Amino acid sequence: MTKRSFVLISILVAASLILTACGGSSGGGGTTLKIVSSLPMTGASLTQTQSIVNAEQLALAQANNQACGGKYKISYEAWDDASAALGKWDPQVETSNAQKAAADKTIVAYLGTFNSGAAELSIPILNGAGPLVMVSPANTYPGLTKSVAGITADGEPNKYYPSGVRNYARLAPDDDLQGAVDVKFLQTLGVKTLYILDDQEAYGKGVADSVALAAKNAGITVLGEDGYDPKAADYKAEMTKISTSNNGNPPDAIFLGAIVDNNSTQIIKDKVSVMGDNTKVKFMGPDGIYTAAFPTGAGDAAEGAYASVGGIVFSQLGPAGQKFLTDYKAKYGPTDPDPYAVYGYDTMGIVLAGINSVCAAGGNPADRATLTKAVLATKDYSGALGTLTFDQNGDINLPYFVVGQVQKGAFVQLGQYTP
Repeated sequence: MTKRSFVLISILVAASLILTACGGSSGGGGTTLKIVSSLPMTGASLTQTQSIVNAEQLALAQANNQACGGKYKISYEAWDDASAALGKWDPQVETSNAQKAAADKTIVAYLGTFNSGAAELSIPILNGAGPLVMVSPANTYPGLTKSVAGITADGEPNKYYPSGVRNYARLAPDDDLQGAVDVKFLQTLGVKTLYILDDQEAYGKGVADSVALAAKNAGITVLGEDGYDPKAADYKAEMTKISTSNNGNPPDAIFLGAIVDNNSTQIIKDKVSVMGDNTKVKFMGPDGIYTAAFPTGAGDAAEGAYASVGGIVFSQLGPAGQKFLTDYKAKYGPTDPDPYAVYGYDTMGIVLAGINSVCAAGGNPADRATLTKAVLATKDYSGALGTLTFDQNGDINLPYFVVGQVQKGAFVQLGQYTP
């Protein structure tokens, strides 16, 4: 090898190393940008999160796995933030995922989390990494984005954003709205007395507090608000106490603020065992139990139970939403997906739109701060849910909820509600 050839090869190798260090691999079709999701892919929530991942993959495939006219390839990895040991999202795993994403400079967006408690851990980590933009299809605890009297804790939401710059947005409407919807629906059932339970996590406690506040404002008597141990073998003692809480009688309804993973199926089994079926004492929960795993796990005890979830009744989705449903079922099977699927689809779509908008402005979407700013500035995005805009807090502009009831072993959508 001649000296000249050696020098030329050395220059080419050095250039290759520089490009790699800058974040992104090159090849036919341009530089690769990586998007990851962090959701519980182990445990009972899988029936919800698999639909989200499927929908995100569908949105990316429809964009031909690229952005900016092919200048950038887009890769996607679905990370699990649950552990087999807990059977649900695990704080250690979620923290590790966020730290891994923060350190990998090829990652430009973090889609998640599913659980609000997980978001409390990951937002600050990603906030100090560029910041790295985080968009959730499912978080509903208000304190992640704003302060709400009677619901959120001191220091929220600012404590999640140590850099002073926001890097988080969500598509699901939050729990101060969901609580009002749930109470409004319970009133249509004639409920005048209510007992509230929660699993003592950020999400479950937040939505329970929201329901309690809305119930009191609506004139419904809240007979009690208890946190329960998700690891307990049974809840018959708790249900026996509740069965006499209304001057020796049971309440008109029980509201459970919880995720399905936190033994919610055992709670309704014991509720029915002590107080009879759900026509006698109504039972309602939030989106955390609006999943096939709830009626499957609870069996006949779940019949007649109600739950709410952010979103629009599938039959009322516009043309883009109907196309999404058609495309989703063509790819993944003939049955309707979980309600959160449409949120996953638009979550990926908004991030891709953000990348394209950065390119259109002559910017670099591999720059995390630039992409974060673009995504949080989303306005009038035409998605499957409708026309979407993030407000100054990162919250979505569509405060719609679906209420469903378990009928013959599955949730059936009853209608669409607003606060």
